[in-house]
Amino acid sequence: MVVQLQLVPVKTMRKLVSRIATFIAIAAACGSCVSIPEDGQKPILATHVDDWRDEVIYQALVDRFANGDINNDFRVKPGKLARYQGGDWKGMLDHLDYLEALGITTVWISPIVKNVETDADVDAYHGYWAQDLTEVNPHFGDLAQLRSLVKAAHARNMKVVLDVVVNHMGQVFFYDMNLNGTADIYLGGTGGTSPVLRSTEFDPDWDSRGVQASTSLGIAGRAPIVFINDPSINRVPPRPFIMGRGEAYHGFGRVLNYEEDAQRLLGDFPGGLKDVATEVPEVRATLVDVYAKWVEEVDFDGLRLDTVKHVEHDFWKVFGKGIRERLAAQGKKKFLLFGEAFDGRDELLSTYTAPGELDSVFYFSQHYMAVRDVFEYAFDKTQQKGTQQIADLWNKRATLYGTSPQENGIGVAPQKALVNFLDNHDVARFLFESKGDTAALRNALTFIFTEEGIPCVYYGTEQDFTGGNDPGNREILWDKHFATSGYTFSHLANLAKLRKAYVALRRGNTSVRWSSHHTNDETDAGIFAFERTGGDAATSYALIVMNTNARKTSETRADGTTMAVTAPPGTTLVNVLDPQRPTFAVGADGTLYVSLPAQTSAVLVPSGQVVQ
Repeated sequence: MVVQLQLVPVKTMRKLVSRIATFIAIAAACGSCVSIPEDGQKPILATHVDDWRDEVIYQALVDRFANGDINNDFRVKPGKLARYQGGDWKGMLDHLDYLEALGITTVWISPIVKNVETDADVDAYHGYWAQDLTEVNPHFGDLAQLRSLVKAAHARNMKVVLDVVVNHMGQVFFYDMNLNGTADIYLGGTGGTSPVLRSTEFDPDWDSRGVQASTSLGIAGRAPIVFINDPSINRVPPRPFIMGRGEAYHGFGRVLNYEEDAQRLLGDFPGGLKDVATEVPEVRATLVDVYAKWVEEVDFDGLRLDTVKHVEHDFWKVFGKGIRERLAAQGKKKFLLFGEAFDGRDELLSTYTAPGELDSVFYFSQHYMAVRDVFEYAFDKTQQKGTQQIADLWNKRATLYGTSPQENGIGVAPQKALVNFLDNHDVARFLFESKGDTAALRNALTFIFTEEGIPCVYYGTEQDFTGGNDPGNREILWDKHFATSGYTFSHLANLAKLRKAYVALRRGNTSVRWSSHHTNDETDAGIFAFERTGGDAATSYALIVMNTNARKTSETRADGTTMAVTAPPGTTLVNVLDPQRPTFAVGADGTLYVSLPAQTSAVLVPSGQVVQ
């Protein structure tokens, strides 16, 4: 190769040098002339919440809520619900007015950290396949955009809760079971007398000895953990550093029996999600540090903790204490820690609200025993259960869940701050299970908005979404054009207004006044009534009466007995849920007769307390 050199005249060279010097001087003077907008700069931590019982939470899958920035739309497969769809933090910021109109006060966003991109043509749009706990997921935007979203929410007096996972990482390594250094999937058998068997080094079955290596000569000890290095789909060793080492994982293979404690606590999640050794001190310290830093960087108001029942209790004590103390020292108090234990047993759920652990958990036992059995199954009298089941459930709540606020926590006892929900991203939507029964849906919404605890609405409920199980229950919201005129949207917004107007619906103690085993043609079939008063609501009073029966008008009396209430005799109660504001009078004997059409409710407050 011949290189030709061209001589530059001295005069020209002097001009060039002068221009370069001028450019350098200007750049130095303006700090490179590139700056982050004020709302995207690192925030000063502050406490933005008064009482979490006053909040209405909205669970949003960021990828499905709104697409505000097409510049991060890579790997998007429109309409394919198992793939990225393009939603981002900018889209959420652009539609905070929609959430405000709905009455939402807290937005719970899906995980923000960088994930393994895809596995078997299914994407990590949900955020639960973490690869790098220190970087944001570029599909949703950059750190400045995330900060802008949270700051804009705070400007509207809305809070933001971050979804985090400590139990597992994405499918970032394989078990080298045949010691050949590559990830293999085996098929054996002919399908005749010898059944076809499949085994994979990505996701082998549980082995109490740890996943084993083997050769033709037999077992060869524990299979080495080999981290995958495929940058094209970000399937590379995890970060921070300890998470990219084998000792940070249990290595027992995937759970086969969730009822066995060892598997539940130590096993990988099916699909190859690798179980983190959360008992290792360096791992614990890293997880506390990394999530405290995210709060410090963005000013989140709480953490929703995924898969808590798969992590040992001692971890939650360390995590809770570490997060709360570090943030409180910087002015971030009443920081909410609430967990997801996907289980219907109160005896298990309640253990995570023991002293030193979580402020609250999702009330999954209520999801099954009340939301499903009483409301979702209202269309089928052979499946629907009586409302006595709700009363029995609430009696257990009073004896099992934590009765004192956590130290440095939200200042409210866990049993009074349980998170009440109808459905979420892990179960089929209410309208799928109820066969499209929108009357049942609105009745159930009235239930979770008026009972003790914190109501949580899964995105799309307000638009009558009907999706089945994952990923069918993870529909695209922007296809509905953020309509605010629908019946369910209006009903939900009205419930939020009532909660805000009447402190009894947020902070009052609970007393069940009527429940019934009846579900058929009996006078009180489907009736459930409870009072909210006293406690932190003082003398504010509300009586909620519900008819959960889908087939008939029902009454608050049966077998010659009429419902007794604690409101004084002669009190006029007004149904503030009904725009016509009908009234009901408490009898001289302290009883109250209410008749309600099928699948309707009344929220009754004394006439002297009605907010105009």
